[in-house]
Amino acid sequence: MKTMHSVDWDLLLDSNSNIRSTVTKWANGNISSRAVSEMVMGTQFSSAFRHLLRTHGTMYGRRLARKAINYRQGV
Repeated sequence: MKTMHSVDWDLLLDSNSNIRSTVTKWANGNISSRAVSEMVMGTQFSSAFRHLLRTHGTMYGRRLARKAINYRQGV
C-alpha cells in the first residue's frame, strides 16, 4: 500500500529511547494505540504517531513499526 506521505521513523525511533521502547511495545501488541497517543501527547512525537495511525490504521501501522525497528537494529 503506497500513500502520498511517509512516516518519519527517525523522529519516532531514533531521538528518544523512552519513545522508542513505547513504540516497540505498541508494535508488539503490548500497549494500545490510545495509551501510546496519551503517552506522547504534547511532545514532538505526537503528530508523527497520529499521522501513522490516520494513514495506515493500527494493524498495518504496527506491522510497519516492527519492520522499521528490525531494520534499524540490523544497521
